[in-house]
Amino acid sequence: MTVDITTATCPHCNGQLKKFQMPDQGGWNNEIHYACFNDDCPYFVRGWQWMLEKYEAKASYRYRVDPKTGVASPLPVWSKTAILDRIVETD
Repeated sequence: MTVDITTATCPHCNGQLKKFQMPDQGGWNNEIHYACFNDDCPYFVRGWQWMLEKYEAKASYRYRVDPKTGVASPLPVWSKTAILDRIVETD
């Protein structure tokens, strides 16, 4: 299953997913994934409190999809600007 970037949206905020490069040495099966970079996305917003309560970590996560498998999972981030420099396509 592949993800069509022109129609792929986040199920938490309906924002369009953006294509980005995974960090080097991440161990992922491919280097390009899609993620929601909407700072108002409820998934991202509530992640800060959840990570603090569960792991005592100042971090959150963004909705991410592996385009080759179609599998969604969290993309851990340590700030609102983390990973933004890895976006391949912009609006």
